[in-house]
Amino acid sequence: MLINKTYKPKPYRTFVIKDGPRQKERTIFCPAYYPDQIIHWALMQVLQPVIMKGMYEFCCGSIPGRGVHYGKRYLEKWLRKDRKHTKYCLKLDIKKYYPHIDNEVLKEQFRRKIKDPSALWLIDCIIDSHAEGLPIGNYTSQWWANFYLQGLDHYIKEELRIKHYLRYMDDMALFSNNKKQLHKARKLIAEYIKPLGLTLKENWQVFRVDERPVDFLGFRFYRNKTTLRRKNSLRIRRRVKRASKKPKPSLSDARAILSYMGWIKHSNSYYFYCKYIKPYVNIKQLKEVVSYASRKHNQAEIVLC
Repeated sequence: MLINKTYKPKPYRTFVIKDGPRQKERTIFCPAYYPDQIIHWALMQVLQPVIMKGMYEFCCGSIPGRGVHYGKRYLEKWLRKDRKHTKYCLKLDIKKYYPHIDNEVLKEQFRRKIKDPSALWLIDCIIDSHAEGLPIGNYTSQWWANFYLQGLDHYIKEELRIKHYLRYMDDMALFSNNKKQLHKARKLIAEYIKPLGLTLKENWQVFRVDERPVDFLGFRFYRNKTTLRRKNSLRIRRRVKRASKKPKPSLSDARAILSYMGWIKHSNSYYFYCKYIKPYVNIKQLKEVVSYASRKHNQAEIVLC
């Protein structure tokens, strides 16, 4: 299909999920496994090194080895070791980022980076498979969404001279010792992204770091500690209470709570754990539930083989 250029993406299967503590509705576009998902994966094996070559060091969303905890580690380091240049924080977010990505602008960006006509043909096929923007659900979308803002990353660092800047997909945190510099940066960023078809959300904030924590990456960052975001802590408490009312925790409860334990261990939340988790659930029992389910699944696979 790829050699003869007969590949045509199949229609997406769509469904709506409610994401996060706010239960925000997101439309997921699920591509067919064969041939679409396989082709997306194969294409990214080649494109990934090309995209990574110009990627900003602290762009840390949906990139191998650069997840939430990667960004968290550097944000803590800046706040604790460079008080002078982290006096003020500017928090920004792009309005409905994925649907508002301009397909023609994205194609043009790829043409500046890649010269192989066959690769460009395949990239165009995948981009054109969705009418507007990038579909949430494609393996390629998370990479291309990061690639789309590569120019902005370099603009913020090289032109605006922001010393400390972190981006997690379309969420941005900029730090400076000058409040006016951050207000100016916000206006210039809004102008820069206009030709890309993007606009900033109205909920941008500039604030003094010593007066309030930086709410970013699911955590609240203080100078001397890192705690869970309030909405995340509320979600954890609700899940634990639901699980504690059952005679035996279900597999989904066990997996969810053990996953939450990762957030707790990576923050200063020992008091939270002692008060809201330890009295209600047994972590050892949850691990046994997950372990038993894994063994059962593996045995079933062996029988099928």
